[in-house]
Amino acid sequence: MNTDKNIRVCHLTSVHRADDIRIFVKECVSLAAAGFETHLVAPAEKNYTEKGVHVHAVSKATGSRISRMWKTVNAVYQKALEINADIYHFHDPELLRIALKLKRKGKKVIYDAHEDVPKQILAKHWIPGLFRNIIAWIFKRYENHTASKLSGVITSTPGIRDRFLKVNKNSTDINNYPLLSEFPEVNHNTVQNGICYIGGITENRGILQLLNILSKEKNITLELAGAFSPAELEVRATSHPNWHWVTYHGLVNRKQIGEILSRCKVGMVTLLPTPNHLESQPIKMYEYMAAGLPVIASDFPFWKQIVEKQACGICVNPFDEKAIQEAVIYLFNHPEEAKKMGENGRKAVLNEYNWEAETKKLVAFYQSICRP
Repeated sequence: MNTDKNIRVCHLTSVHRADDIRIFVKECVSLAAAGFETHLVAPAEKNYTEKGVHVHAVSKATGSRISRMWKTVNAVYQKALEINADIYHFHDPELLRIALKLKRKGKKVIYDAHEDVPKQILAKHWIPGLFRNIIAWIFKRYENHTASKLSGVITSTPGIRDRFLKVNKNSTDINNYPLLSEFPEVNHNTVQNGICYIGGITENRGILQLLNILSKEKNITLELAGAFSPAELEVRATSHPNWHWVTYHGLVNRKQIGEILSRCKVGMVTLLPTPNHLESQPIKMYEYMAAGLPVIASDFPFWKQIVEKQACGICVNPFDEKAIQEAVIYLFNHPEEAKKMGENGRKAVLNEYNWEAETKKLVAFYQSICRP
């Protein structure tokens, strides 16, 4: 292994963009700032270096998901070998098949589990219900077996961490909290009763319920940003009778997120109760808090504990459109209380739920991996 001052680390993804917020903006940039020689292999058009991170482009295979999982993963593996890093840190379940290959070459290998994939599988409606439990069980066995042999596991939530601790004692949670530098101050120039949702747009994330509560009479409009999945959902959404109350921004950059949040009064995170959502930590909720917005969140016990403890919003049944709408109207009609909730949420992010605190955990974890 290289000297402590020149430890070469390489992050690997075959799925995420090279500028992914967790992988590049938070983890890779933080490691480079801490003195690690940091590389990232990711689908991109060209090689480049930014903020001390050397990005190595691979072509993303076109065609089916199977094609990507085979050709792109192989390309990522070959590029990883060329870089010859001391530590490999991979971010996609489909890269599990190359993890032990790297380990057998004497490398330190870290698995970054962004999601609880077996629980995700249980919510995949395109998989026939009869097979979901079987596929989830098989994948969990495979994932656990591989993770047990790796140098360590990083997870995005405490719940996922607790699951992996049973198979690999060197597991820790690095939570996907906001960067304080992106929210230096609260500046709301709200001119209308706008609510916002920023993130992946799916039925399971409650987009149809949000569209249903929009109202000319109640003066509820929606600022929406993110990508629709599947594509046909966008057709259904844009055909919705309330779509003309939506300002749709598509995919946005970090600066645009701040601009959108500054125009709204309430941040919405009313995801539906799929197994993977119940103990997740959606970055959007913490970003709303960082921006000083009160949140309306699903009444999952884990989320409710955070929102009620910090007094930063209202929890509702995500299926109950009347309750969601009433919560929005309540915050519109009680601006001082809404402002106080927003202040409470921002204070909680400044004191606890921020990436700067997670950076220390990430660097400490890497230093432990590096010790003989």
